[in-house]
Amino acid sequence: MTVAIHRGCLCLALLPALLWPAVVQAQSVDGPTIDSVIQDAMKAWEVPGVAVAVIRDGKVIYLRGLGLRDRGTKKLITADTVFPIASCSKAFTTLAMAMLVDEGKMGWDDPVRKHVPFFRLADPLADENVTLRDLVSHRTGVGPHELLWYRAPWKPEEMIRRIGRVKPSRSFRSAFQYQTIMFTTAGHAVGAASKSTWADFVQKRIFEPLGMTAASCTTAAALKASDHATPHRCNRDGHIEVIPWYEIDTPNAAGSVNASARDLAKWVQFQLGDGTIRGKRLVSEKSLNETHTPQMIIPLEGATRAMNPDTHQLSYGMGWVIQDYHGHLLVSHAGAIDGFRAHITLAPKDGLGIVILSNLHQTRLNLALSNSLVDLLLKLPSRDWNSYLAKIVQEEQVAARARAEEFWSKRRQGTKPSLELTAYVGAYKEPAYGTARIRLEKGRLVWEWSTFRCPLEHFHFDTFIAKNDILGDPPLIFTLNRDGDIASLKVIDVEFKRAK
Repeated sequence: MTVAIHRGCLCLALLPALLWPAVVQAQSVDGPTIDSVIQDAMKAWEVPGVAVAVIRDGKVIYLRGLGLRDRGTKKLITADTVFPIASCSKAFTTLAMAMLVDEGKMGWDDPVRKHVPFFRLADPLADENVTLRDLVSHRTGVGPHELLWYRAPWKPEEMIRRIGRVKPSRSFRSAFQYQTIMFTTAGHAVGAASKSTWADFVQKRIFEPLGMTAASCTTAAALKASDHATPHRCNRDGHIEVIPWYEIDTPNAAGSVNASARDLAKWVQFQLGDGTIRGKRLVSEKSLNETHTPQMIIPLEGATRAMNPDTHQLSYGMGWVIQDYHGHLLVSHAGAIDGFRAHITLAPKDGLGIVILSNLHQTRLNLALSNSLVDLLLKLPSRDWNSYLAKIVQEEQVAARARAEEFWSKRRQGTKPSLELTAYVGAYKEPAYGTARIRLEKGRLVWEWSTFRCPLEHFHFDTFIAKNDILGDPPLIFTLNRDGDIASLKVIDVEFKRAK
């Protein structure tokens, strides 16, 4: 399971946890031991606050918030604190699809254009054959292209149109490539098939029946809750700071659900069940199980192999990652958006479910804590997951610094651009990514694209650095044609052609 890099920071000492909430004691549970595991992880990863729910045999046996929801106000996390769950939203979309499959309004193997007529893919083979199942198992041949949705100014429909212009990076159905906009497309299909919208369907058919009273599908709705978490990140100086919420004000089936640990405990209870809630059937057991069934192999190599040392097979289902773990079946998914991490883990054959919500950007606490709790509750051989994953993070940071040092070591000192700066000014276009502009302001070039506006720092020759913390200061390379005029610029691995 891919989890983002955590940057080390100093943090406040953990505050005393809230008093124990009332939960159903289905069996003897050592609450203080679970507390200790959580607090160890918070300390190791320097996370301000965490909300955790544990479900076993259909009952909520642990539901608690620990630490701070906001370091500035010192307000505390509770079981009812609302967090964005980012890509953990994807399973809500596939459950919605499963319900529509039961009703005969869609099929997993329906052509996508049966429900989304304007959907296209650049690869003719994929374009002709792509199905809804392909969309939600990440096997269309299209790579991530995260910046076509992340901080993009376009509505979901425009994101879907743009991803259709992207050249494939792998052949159709040949490889797992995590692709968020394909889930946006699946949500559009849900709306079309139900003669509604994805957000309305999820609200009426999932949130309300399950009693997920604090759940919503937009940032604006989440921020109306009096008890909502505040995002944090480590700045360049290594200190934790409060940052704004990443605003998603148009519902997006790929990642716009917000919920509390109490809400998600109900969600997990349902996912571990047979498709019914309080005697009412919401989905057939067969269709629910289909979302938990492997559809595409995830190669166990590189960082994925390192983070899953006790797994032999890893696959993607439909909105879920499926793997073996010490002989047990795990079904899980992670979520990440600015300042927050979410992690939901199911051990279906053991009747175990875990919800973890935290408010620090790119921390790996969530995977470490999930694994630690699985080990504890299933009485498996224990491993210090905090130290184990921290070592991987450190190795990644060392490798990243080495790459950066290598890049800067190749800088040719004393060079200058081939042309006067005014020659670089203009519009540059790419079919999927649209128009990028280069402006000259106060003697300095500025790159504008999507919602990004970055001053350029000369590196050498016709290469500049786009100064931006979010993008990681990417190089921007201009290319000249045979006449000595600017022909293109390449940035974020995308080549924009100079507009005539």
